[in-house]
Amino acid sequence: LLLLSNLILENDINFAKEQSLLYNYITVDEYQDTNTLQYKILKNLCCMHENITVVGDDDQSIYSWRGAKIENILNFQNDFKNVKLVKLEQNYRSVGTILQAANNLISHNEQRLGKTLICTKDTGENIKILKNENEKDEGLYIAQEVKKLLNSGVEAKEIAILFRVNALSRAIEEAFMKKQISYKLLSGMRFYERLEIKDLISYLRLILNPSDDLSFKRIINRPKRSIGEKALKNLEEYAKKRQISLFDALCESDGGVGILTTKKAQNEANIFIQNIHTLKSYDNAKKVFDNIEELFKIKDYFSEQDDGDERIRNLDEFYANLREKLKEDPEASLEDLLSEISLLSDQDNLDEECVCLMSIHASKGLEFDYVFIIGFDEGFFPLNSEENLEEERRLAYVAITRAKKFLTISVANSRFYHGSRANINPSRFLEESKLINEKSKNQNIQKTSFCKGDLVKHKIFGIGRVVEVNKSGKEEKLNINFGGIMRVIMASFVEKAV
Repeated sequence: LLLLSNLILENDINFAKEQSLLYNYITVDEYQDTNTLQYKILKNLCCMHENITVVGDDDQSIYSWRGAKIENILNFQNDFKNVKLVKLEQNYRSVGTILQAANNLISHNEQRLGKTLICTKDTGENIKILKNENEKDEGLYIAQEVKKLLNSGVEAKEIAILFRVNALSRAIEEAFMKKQISYKLLSGMRFYERLEIKDLISYLRLILNPSDDLSFKRIINRPKRSIGEKALKNLEEYAKKRQISLFDALCESDGGVGILTTKKAQNEANIFIQNIHTLKSYDNAKKVFDNIEELFKIKDYFSEQDDGDERIRNLDEFYANLREKLKEDPEASLEDLLSEISLLSDQDNLDEECVCLMSIHASKGLEFDYVFIIGFDEGFFPLNSEENLEEERRLAYVAITRAKKFLTISVANSRFYHGSRANINPSRFLEESKLINEKSKNQNIQKTSFCKGDLVKHKIFGIGRVVEVNKSGKEEKLNINFGGIMRVIMASFVEKAV
């Protein structure tokens, strides 16, 4: 729609002039979220006049991943003549401590028009920083705090849990279920309802019980095995006639011979059967988790999708959580673990007031009396996408300013990262917000200049060698070779390796 509208206006100047005269005054809201096409359309609609008013907050431009261009609002005064800039700096939502932290944080961005929020309320309570050992402790502690608030009379709808990475909701969800706290996941699915998690659970259920036809039908063609609807229907008819399960029908027909129409489908069916039998033969759950990915390539399948990175993070979180449960109870069987998952995923979603769990992106425009931000750790917030550091900072600014009265920020000593546990540090945004003191001398090494050839150490990627050094605003951007894999990383994410 936008593309065609723009093409018409661009290619027919007379039509563009007619439309411009038809709309003498144009008003645009949320201008910081406009994309290039929308900008071009607006310019054409203003070609006979410049009667345009836009409202926007450059410090809340957080949608570059879907095409938004912060340059549209930053360059507005250059793109149009006789512009009058009105800064709305009085804030009627948040108490003073919250606004001060937000102002301190966003002042580190260079790409901004510049404003300082002015509080119209009391100073308020200090922002609380929680330091937890891991995500499980984090979830349990926050669940306890939320339970106290609810018991004291605070309405559930006034409490929100925010996170930068969707996979972090898993530990919070489990803790809330254990504490019987009703919650809803805004603009997203509960962890155990997500497509990739349900697929993986179906694999595990089929391994435990090959007669589980529902699980079989869900995953027989995920990843694709050339078994289409017609082939599956033939298999169902065969199974019904023989009064056996779909999996047994596939085995009994020698991998679908006579049922599956192509040699490729038959070969893939035989591999599928063999893999299920292999995993079922293992005498403990750990062996299943250690080998299921290698045999079925579930992560490879989801990595090819548009939202693959997010789905892979969720799968890694799921795998790591199961391994953690096995550490706590080495004797736990696959059946035990699936039973626990079933209890967690089958909770009734009652129509009652609920605590809100949501990504920070989903929270934009909302406000709550009590806000908990989890995962305020390096590598999680900001994410390891150093090129977008200023947008990550704007995202943190949005998160902080969702709170009206009380704000709690949670960090952890370690979290699951790509399926394994990694030690992490609190987010730099805490220091930039002046919520924690200056870092120790050991951590201040991130401010040291780097040279080509330097050996450096990254918390996740390990030891690498600097190939190129470039300036990026106030920081250096490093091209680093980590064992043959090149990555572009801000200098503040690494330290020199001794």
